[in-house]
This record gives sequence, structure tokens and C-alpha cells, in this order.
Amino acid sequence: MADPKGFLTYRERENRPTRPVPVRIQDWKEVHGEQDTKVLQRQASRCMDCGIPFCHQGCPLGNLIPEWNDHTRRGNFADAIERLHATNNFPEFTGRLCPAPCETACVLGINQPPVTIKQIEVSIIDRAFSNGRVKPEEPEWLSGRTVAVVGSGPAGLAAAQQLGRAGHTVVVYERDDAVGGLLRYGIPEFKMEKAVLDRRLVQLRGEGIRFLTGVTIGGNGPDDLTLSELRERFDAVVLATGSTVPRLLGVPGSDLAGVHPAMDYLVPANKEALGAPRGIDASGLDVVIIGGGDTGADCLGTAHRQGASSVTQLEILPTPPSERPDHQPWPTYPMLFKTTEAHEEGGERAYGVSTVEVLDDGRGGVRALKLVETTFADGRFQPVEGTERELPAQLVLLAMGFVGPDEQAAPSEALTRTARNTYARDDDFATPLEGVFAAGDCGRGQSLIVWAIAEGRACASAVDRFLTGATTLPFPIRASDRALAT
Repeated sequence: MADPKGFLTYRERENRPTRPVPVRIQDWKEVHGEQDTKVLQRQASRCMDCGIPFCHQGCPLGNLIPEWNDHTRRGNFADAIERLHATNNFPEFTGRLCPAPCETACVLGINQPPVTIKQIEVSIIDRAFSNGRVKPEEPEWLSGRTVAVVGSGPAGLAAAQQLGRAGHTVVVYERDDAVGGLLRYGIPEFKMEKAVLDRRLVQLRGEGIRFLTGVTIGGNGPDDLTLSELRERFDAVVLATGSTVPRLLGVPGSDLAGVHPAMDYLVPANKEALGAPRGIDASGLDVVIIGGGDTGADCLGTAHRQGASSVTQLEILPTPPSERPDHQPWPTYPMLFKTTEAHEEGGERAYGVSTVEVLDDGRGGVRALKLVETTFADGRFQPVEGTERELPAQLVLLAMGFVGPDEQAAPSEALTRTARNTYARDDDFATPLEGVFAAGDCGRGQSLIVWAIAEGRACASAVDRFLTGATTLPFPIRASDRALAT
């Protein structure tokens, strides 16, 4: 059981250390450093092992958080990683990239800073890799059934690993030149170094998962395949292509040179961090990022490292509160003012503003944005008269979210779309096409990495049952689930 006085003895929340800003913006390495073991154990001691652990409710994976917190407190790191892996295939990803809805649901968070669940999680898995405890787990028997997984992001990788461990032969198709989806080229190196992804892929390959890159399902290349061909070759197909179509600005001037979707900027920047030539260059420019979420913050940190003259992040919503508002009570996930590591590095933020026009520099490029302050009334954002102003910009990055799966990643071919432009599916992740399933953002819509992994695990269970009539794989969520954090 937990230390019954731990949360009284250690009231202070001690976060994972970060490298100094002047140092880290000179390279692409991860921002965070390792946490001292004694500090980690103190923080784990703050977990109360509640009678009803609401952190489970906040986490779609149902992570056994009080259990691995207590193992960490006692120094039983071998048991801690066993309990962590029991519900999460990739805690090194969620421990770095998830916004931690588990922490906002922590009971201690009612009147104290919540337990540092996320940093305990990442410390457990990093220690396990360092100590050689993460090894391939081969299936006890082979089923003779085959599964194709389209997309190698977190949902696809989770589904592939679960299905491989169930004894099926799994082939993962990825249209990029390397495995990982947005984990590879969408997440900046300073948030997660790609060595973290590569070391996990060693385990998956050791378990017999086969990866084929440079293959587009529905493309016209010599190695490309159609969805119909996949269905002929495999007993089941899992679509895990993500939600990658960007939401565009749609105002006059938004087609000018210098206006780019965020991923058109981040992908070559991530390749630059790995040694490729620079793509879109923010050096010496006034950069404006439209969108106040995590993708916008990724652009912010990237622009700093490229030497932008100034960086401003815009958000149409009003400034969020610093404390939980009454209409978002514990243990729901509150929309609060967040200062990420990228924001610590500089830049400005403007809330409650909308772009009404992108202004031409006379040469077909961007000179500035025309902005107006907004209020929300009658179910829509309304401009405030007399508040128009110009904001200098030579590079504008659109980080306003994504509106559905890319047709080039996996064409419809009789797949129906929902009103949200996602692939239609039932509660067991099955599409109307026999033997074709959809997991992750392509079926759910843009969401969190923890939901993608949970969907991949649950979809694998449904596919296993489809192939064999029964399954022992866990089924953490159904496709229609919407918990405390979406």
C-alpha cells in the first residue's frame, strides 16, 4: 500500500528538471533531463493509493498508476515497469507527449499540486530501457492469420504489437521513408528524440512485426497498393492513418507565399534536426503562429531554434484562467493557461484575436496580418468594432488543428465518412467493409496520443476476436467512448 503520510510529508511538487533556455535553444536535444532517484521516490510517495483512483478515469488506457507509483516509492523498478507495461505499450511516448489528463483527475489535486504522474511514468520506462528490461515478447503460438496495419503512428504501432503478441503475422505499411508517423516527423526532437522511438522499434521488429516504408495505400507508385489488394492479401486490415488534413485559414491573402500549414514546416524541420538541409526557414523573420495548442507550441520552439527575429502565437479564444473554473470541476480536464517549455524560451501570445486578412508585401509574399479582437456571442465569434490592427509577419504557420484522414494515406474505396470527416465504424472499430477496422485519429478525429494507443490496443482485441472468435487481449475502450479528457 502507499505511504499513508506521504502526501502530508511531501507537499511540494518537484517537476522534472529542464536544461537552461540559453543552452537548449542552440540545439535540437530534449529539453528535459533525468530526475534524481530520491526526488522521484519522494514524488511517488505523494500518491495516496485512493480507494477510488480517479487518475484511472482520466486515463483512457486505465493505467495502474497507484501500483507503479508505490513500486517506485519502494525502489522496485522491475515491478514498476511490469505494471506500467500491463496497460501501456509505449509509456516513453505518453510520458513525454501526453498532456496528462490523469494528473488533472488526481485526488490530491483537489487541494494540493497533483502527483507528478507523467514524470514518474517516463522515469520508469527510461530506467527499464537502460537496464535492459525491455525485450521482445514473442507469441506462444502462431495463428496462421495475417493482418495489415496502414500507418505507423501510435495507434498503428499499438495495434501491431498487440496483434503480433496474439500470434498473428503483422505487416505495417508506412508511406513515409521511415517508421513512426507523426512520432517520427511531426514531434520535434526537443520534445522526443527519435532515438526513443527507434529503441522501441527494435523490440517490435524482434517480436516479428514487419515494416514496409514508402508504400502508399491508394497511391500510384510502383510499390503502392490499393485497399482492395490489401484485403485480398490479408485476413484483416487496420487503418491507422491519423487525422492529417490541416484546417486552413480561408481569408483573403491566405494563399500568399509564406503561409504554410504547421506540418509543412515541422516535418522538414524535424528532418533538419536529424541532419537534412533546412526546409522552410524562420531565420531572421517575424513569425506568426495561428493556433494556441500543442502543435503551435511545437512551431514556436522550432522557430526559436532556427533564429526567428520574433514569434507570436495567436488564439481566437479568450485568455484561459490560471485556476480551474467552476464549469470544469474536478476531475474533468480543465482548459487552463499553460506555459510549455517552448513558451519559456520566448515569444508572445495574443488571445481573443482573429485574422481577417493576410497582407501582401507587393511581391506575392506576406507583409503582415490584419487582426481584430473577438468576443463569443450567439454561438459564434464576433469581431469587436474599432479593434483592427496589423501584426508584422513574413512567415505564417497554421496550427489550427486537423479535419480528417488524408485521402492519399488510405483512399475511401467504399469507406464511408462521418459528419466529422472520419472513417465510419462501429463500437468494435469495424468499418462497413468486412475485415477492415479503423483505429486512432482517422476514426476518432484529432485527439491525444494516449487515446491513440488505447484505440490501437482495443482495436487489436476486436480484430483478434474477428479472426479467431475469441480474444485474451485487453479492450480498454470502445470506439464511441468519450471520457473525462477528449
